[in-house]
Amino acid sequence: MSSPSRRLGWAIVGCGWVARDYVAPAIQAADNARLVALCDSDAEMLMRISGNDALRYTALAEALANPHVDAVYIATPNHLHPAMTEACAAAGKHVLCEKPMAITPEEGTRMVEACQRAGVHYATAFDQRHHGIHRRLRTLVQEGLLGTITQARIHYACWLPRDWAPHNWRVDPRQAGGGAMIDLAPHGLDLLEVLLQDEWASLTALLQRRVHDYPVDDGAVLIGQFRSGILGILQVGYNCPDAYPRRTLELIGTKARALAYKSMGQTPGGTLTLTDAVTGEERPVPLSPSEDRCPFLHQIQAFSACVLEGRPQPFSPDRDIRLLRLLTQATPPSPAETSCR
Repeated sequence: MSSPSRRLGWAIVGCGWVARDYVAPAIQAADNARLVALCDSDAEMLMRISGNDALRYTALAEALANPHVDAVYIATPNHLHPAMTEACAAAGKHVLCEKPMAITPEEGTRMVEACQRAGVHYATAFDQRHHGIHRRLRTLVQEGLLGTITQARIHYACWLPRDWAPHNWRVDPRQAGGGAMIDLAPHGLDLLEVLLQDEWASLTALLQRRVHDYPVDDGAVLIGQFRSGILGILQVGYNCPDAYPRRTLELIGTKARALAYKSMGQTPGGTLTLTDAVTGEERPVPLSPSEDRCPFLHQIQAFSACVLEGRPQPFSPDRDIRLLRLLTQATPPSPAETSCR
């Protein structure tokens, strides 16, 4: 479908804030991609997103009929991901789908099998692995600068009340499949496996519905162990005021501790420091301007390069199904049975 001599033609389906503020600008800034089409059933939402000369559609079938569309970024509510991925695959379009890939592992399997039958690429949009700080941290781990890593911790949270958006599907259990845990925890599950080059062997979760008056969890803590023995902790929430420090990543090793602050999220920037295990000295790890760019830009360029060069994506989609199954199995009974205070 695509040739290394040209840019990959992209369509974005679902033109909410993630697409508007991050995905569309990333595609337009990439040196191997171009924005061809925008699609959203809400015509008003569709017109709020800047897309230069991109054609605009309110029906997915019409967008997929555009012969210049090679790949589709799916940024719709979670429950729409399976059917849309299958439609894209049937039309011969490659798929980069927002996390979680689906609400259930069975739906995720359907998505992957549809893309495999059609011979198109599928990947889940885990943008955190593309953040400059996280890419550098992965290199530090590979070089052994941290020594033997014993624990990994992530705190990734925000303040998300019911009226956060006019149509806040993230707190609708039918559309989202859950709350803070299904929305935010997939980033940490993926990122720690990428950083540590290890696999989760077990995972347990506790949910809460403590602050907000909606029928999904507004906070969760997940704890698990990797195959190597490393312990991992994820703390996520919709009930953490944005003024608090709420985006931290910590890897504790026998030679050094790595602490990333304000790197979890959609934007570049943040800080990375190493603390020496013997002296306690803290030193910053600087990034060059070329490293410290929007993670969505790195993500679009990486996906496009694989398609254009005929290479497989670096992570198998079967891995994404495994992570979704792990998350699903860790989910306790719904916290909707408890009352918020």
